[in-house]
Amino acid sequence: MPTEAGSAIAGVHIRGLEVHGDRRGRFCEIFRSAAMPEAFVQCNHSHSAAGVLRGLHYHRHQADLWYLVSGRAQVGLADLRRRSGRPATQSFVLDAAQPASVYIPAGVAHGYLALTDIDIIYWVTREYDPADEHGVAWNDPTLAIGWQLGSEPIVSGRDAENPELDWELIPSFS
Repeated sequence: MPTEAGSAIAGVHIRGLEVHGDRRGRFCEIFRSAAMPEAFVQCNHSHSAAGVLRGLHYHRHQADLWYLVSGRAQVGLADLRRRSGRPATQSFVLDAAQPASVYIPAGVAHGYLALTDIDIIYWVTREYDPADEHGVAWNDPTLAIGWQLGSEPIVSGRDAENPELDWELIPSFS
């Protein structure tokens, strides 16, 4: 039976998946549409080498559902739906050896650090729209996500340019 872990952020669902395995391999159901608050319209696959940090990204109109296929990754989340104060944050490790899905609603900034080489598949509730692609610095001191860094992470040029948290730059979420 799948289990749902509590989350420090409202609307985020971390769900351990029921695994059926034998000498041939394993099978697990990642999601059922009846259990999701929204329908998914696009699916993406991302491969990251160990040490890559992606994010923090957020969207006004899009939710994500993540499934780590292989490796280990540290997830960092920050709830930007509130308009003041320090946002609720959360960090945890996903390990493909213990399958889980993570639902991330619109307005929750999200990113991950590849602790090993990883493959992640994620579904989104809207097709890619660059106008709904926003970011906040992965190392923002207000968010203070305790990334498990052994050295400087490998970050894309776009993510390196994400600004620190400034409520004036954060759109409203409804």
